Amino acid sequence: MEKEELNYVDETPQMPEEVSDNVEDILLGDDMQEDPQSGSKDQEVQELKDKYLRLLAEFENYKKRTTKERIDFARYASQELIVSLLPIMDDFDRALKHGQATEGSQLIHNKLITLLKQKSVTEMISTGELFDASLHEAITEVSVSEDQKNKIIDTVEKGYYISDKIIRYAKVVVGK
Repeated sequence: MEKEELNYVDETPQMPEEVSDNVEDILLGDDMQEDPQSGSKDQEVQELKDKYLRLLAEFENYKKRTTKERIDFARYASQELIVSLLPIMDDFDRALKHGQATEGSQLIHNKLITLLKQKSVTEMISTGELFDASLHEAITEVSVSEDQKNKIIDTVEKGYYISDKIIRYAKVVVGK
């Protein structure tokens, strides 16, 4: 048997010399200096970089905004339920104030207060303070001495905060 001679031919496509030089120039950046349109290429590159940076900044702002919205949603998600529970708190407070609360209702009142504190709900202190229209809703005005003018004489309905956000304004009687 005769040995066959195998000839391997390299069939990888070869780039023409002029094209390969052009590719090397582009990769090395030499093309920018020789081409009369290099100013427009530089400008186009700069515009693309600017668009990229703006898009990146926009995306970062979007991520921050959505994260903040999620945190706010979680913080204030129970707000509607809490606001609907506040009239019940008012009824308990009135019953306790007039001495008509039983021991069981006092326990329920205490549990409700504990629950509201866990949800970052705090009571607005109003009586004796200066009237502030951004915090209080004036129900009526009564004549008082000079030292009591523009002060809150009585709180008809307590105001409440969740964290630092007002969920119900205090309804008050103001001295005039």
